[in-house]
Amino acid sequence: MPNSSLDKFIFEDGKADDKLNHLGWDKLQEIAIGIARGIEYLHQGCDQHILHFDIKPQNILLDHNFTPKISDFGLAKLCTKGDSFISVSMAAARGTMGYIAPEVFSRNFGTVSYKSDVYSFGVLLLEMAGGKKSTEIKRDHDGNEIYFPEWIFSRLNRGEDLGNQLEAEDINIVKKLAMVALWCIQWNPVDRPSMKDVLRMLEGSTENLLMPPNPFASTSTTISSSTNHMHEIELAVILEH
Repeated sequence: MPNSSLDKFIFEDGKADDKLNHLGWDKLQEIAIGIARGIEYLHQGCDQHILHFDIKPQNILLDHNFTPKISDFGLAKLCTKGDSFISVSMAAARGTMGYIAPEVFSRNFGTVSYKSDVYSFGVLLLEMAGGKKSTEIKRDHDGNEIYFPEWIFSRLNRGEDLGNQLEAEDINIVKKLAMVALWCIQWNPVDRPSMKDVLRMLEGSTENLLMPPNPFASTSTTISSSTNHMHEIELAVILEH
């Protein structure tokens, strides 16, 4: 692709030309929506469900108009089309560290399903909103070291911005991307939205978004309040090819 991959434009150490290094928040929002549409097509639009399992900025290629293209299907799994809610079994974890959903590491955290791609997309969105890798360490108000995603949640939960010097309209875009991302990285897969719901949130107004529960509050308990908003049902297991 003529404009390489998304990581060159969202991280401070990107190698893109200076004039292209900041695309503008309207364009970044368009890219986020385009990626979400692509993943939603893989999950629901194909003759067979495709779970990518390696959604990350390096695998989002950009054409001459900066239209995103999802690439690298080396870890993808093809599943029989049936129910809208699908899950798969895997012998081992797959994906890239930092983007892998917790249930892919251990089934104790939930069922591996299309929600695992939703989690990876959420991490990608956080990195787009903050311009930093999700594994980066920040300091909270008390000076304690915390990972970047948790720092973003703390800021939003207190009604603060992410420290960006932006116009009000751009701040709303950043807030929307971050809030949708935090819905996507809920620890329990059932608490995450589908990509269809993600698209609805990204295409809607920031004012209509509910603040998500704290994804980092507990790794052993289920936060069930979000399920009322997402109207989820139990995931159905299907056979993979």
